Amino acid sequence: MGSPAAGNHLFSGQYAGFWTRFWAYLLDLIVIGSINRMIIHPIFMALDVPLVKDGIFSPVTIATAVVFYLYFVLMTKYLGQTLGKMVFGLKVVELDGKSLTWGTVIFREWIGRFISATILVLYVVVAFTNKKQGLHDLFADTTVIYEPR
Repeated sequence: MGSPAAGNHLFSGQYAGFWTRFWAYLLDLIVIGSINRMIIHPIFMALDVPLVKDGIFSPVTIATAVVFYLYFVLMTKYLGQTLGKMVFGLKVVELDGKSLTWGTVIFREWIGRFISATILVLYVVVAFTNKKQGLHDLFADTTVIYEPR
């Protein structure tokens, strides 16, 4: 029990399952949507940039995508959790018990999440893996646990 990894609940079966992670993700989407509507949209309106989404390369689409990815990358790197995960008592951890590195977080939250978000059914992988890992977790050797309180 004296090892650093012993206190992180990875070995006591406290992995967060699909539904808890799903609700946390939905809450994160509400937060991101709110950020976009309270900050990005007013800035675009003040600059007289149209909010109509003309395609994937429209200014508003690019700005909202940047907010989406920055939210997940920065929150996960600095806090190990997003606001949705905080509400549900979840935390992202590396399987080896080490601190999350920039490389791990960017790979998990940017590349892995892009792939998972592109093919939504891939999020369901969480329900069927032993350590409740999504595809983005498998890529980055991470998982989501219930945060010790």
